[in-house]
Amino acid sequence: MIKYIDLGINDEERTKSLVYLIRKGEIRLGGYQKAKIYGRLNCPMGKRMKIENRVFFLDETEAIICGYRPCGHCMREGYKRWKAKQ
Repeated sequence: MIKYIDLGINDEERTKSLVYLIRKGEIRLGGYQKAKIYGRLNCPMGKRMKIENRVFFLDETEAIICGYRPCGHCMREGYKRWKAKQ
């Protein structure tokens, strides 16, 4: 089951909520909403996207259920497996 989390109404609240959830382990992956790509939170490619296009996931299973694919930069092995299935 996918859990949607209210992060707050402004940038400051959202930042605080995200930091808390990441430290707590409830967010482990980030994604790019427009291209449906997910990857590690420290991926340089993910850090380049606009804040309004970001989504977050607990794990790979949740990201896959939502229709996202692995990042070819930070999750190379997962991306290769995904690509082979296409």
